[in-house]
Amino acid sequence: MHTFSDPMTYAERMFGRRLAVVCGDVRLTYAEVADRSRRLIGALDSLGLESGDRVAILSANSHQYIEYYQAVPAGGYVIVPLNTRHAAPELRYALEDAGAKVLLTDRDVGDLSECVQHVIRLDTEYEGLIAGATPRDFATDAHEDSLAGLFYTGGTTGASKGVMLSHRNLIANTFHSMKLLELDQDSVYMVMAPLFHAAGSNSVLACTWTGGVQVAVPAFTAEETLDLVARERVTDTLGVPTMMAAMAELQLTEPRDVSSLRSFAHGGSPIATEVVRRSHQAFPEAELVHLYGATETAPLATCLRHEERVLESERARSCGQPVPGVDVRIFNDAGDEVPTGEVGEVAIRGANVMRGYWNKPEQSAEVLRAGWYYSGDLGFADDEGYVFLVDRKKDMIVTGGENVYSTEVEDVLYRHPGVLEAAVFGVPDPQWGEAVLAVVVARDASAPVAAEDLVKFCRESLAGYKVPKRIEVQAAELPKSGPGKILKRELRAPYWEGRSESIS
Repeated sequence: MHTFSDPMTYAERMFGRRLAVVCGDVRLTYAEVADRSRRLIGALDSLGLESGDRVAILSANSHQYIEYYQAVPAGGYVIVPLNTRHAAPELRYALEDAGAKVLLTDRDVGDLSECVQHVIRLDTEYEGLIAGATPRDFATDAHEDSLAGLFYTGGTTGASKGVMLSHRNLIANTFHSMKLLELDQDSVYMVMAPLFHAAGSNSVLACTWTGGVQVAVPAFTAEETLDLVARERVTDTLGVPTMMAAMAELQLTEPRDVSSLRSFAHGGSPIATEVVRRSHQAFPEAELVHLYGATETAPLATCLRHEERVLESERARSCGQPVPGVDVRIFNDAGDEVPTGEVGEVAIRGANVMRGYWNKPEQSAEVLRAGWYYSGDLGFADDEGYVFLVDRKKDMIVTGGENVYSTEVEDVLYRHPGVLEAAVFGVPDPQWGEAVLAVVVARDASAPVAAEDLVKFCRESLAGYKVPKRIEVQAAELPKSGPGKILKRELRAPYWEGRSESIS
């Protein structure tokens, strides 16, 4: 049995004098992080909190966030990381739904302070609070099935839900990360994905347990992250495909010394093969790693290592095989496993699968069935268990009775040299029911590619019914969630307004 206290206790004993966290000018050893974490627990105790109480955070990545993520569950409390891109009503809903008693934040939260008993500003109060607190050791009564965190889903699929992740769920995926990314004492891991997302925080315990260094990136820009790789000699990182694409584009035009980078993982949303290809050109010495999962799976389910080696094969479109200890199957709507190569819903089973959705028993029952988590992703598996995603169930387009998987069309669009970003979705059509529409961002805003040229380009690789009926070319980037996923529901919404069709 392991809980959040184990990685911290081990790291303090084994790596106490080693550098643990870097954030700007702040550099902390493992002994310092452990002491500050105990003081944070003591400070929360002094506010009258009891075991199981929820402590929320609304903040950019920082060394304080890394302390919070580890210390709060280790102290017997529950973390509630909030999406910094959510609007005030969405944040209010999460705080009230979770019943959070404390909110840590680096910003003015206005009326949100009414939702909690205590607001602690990370930029003005936090340091004084923990400096004056009486340290309290990590909880010894926590159980692996105790609730460790409530992670509110971020909005690509509609209403937010609090995903209940236990110590067991998160520790299970910690071991997955340690194994798959081969983290060790020499690792310098750049935390650039937002820590409020399960994929962003997945490295925290893994780096702590193995004695590596974590370099926190408060706000992502391609320029800053590339500079950090060069300055701190970063060895490993993880981002969503849009981050990887932005870094690759800048590295190809304004190169830095990124020779220290040995692995660059991506996850959170499907990736176009062309983005992987350009990333390999930009970071030739780094292993590219495709990770697939969901907040509900804490988050890892499958892994494709050395993605750069399969670029010219069919497996370039795969998200890999199930990670050790996790079972992934493909089921039809009747709940039966489908034959190899047949498309169905991806289902996941393992110690990493959530306990359910907070205060939502009906929605929990919809996705947790017979020991499986039904992901809402459509895909198929080959004869060696490699999983291929084709679309979100809600994103599949049915046009004239034919199924069109948006990721297949997007992959073709990304191959065009004039396309930087692409999103494909269905819109109402009186003849076909739905029509395929694409919105793309031009790589060169001063000389954007013509829509008719993109349609012609698609016809060379796609069946006629899959070719977008219309393509809109724009200069502004596509709307994204906090973790960087393209928000198709926002792009779709104007076309479905006033209709009965779901746009979530």
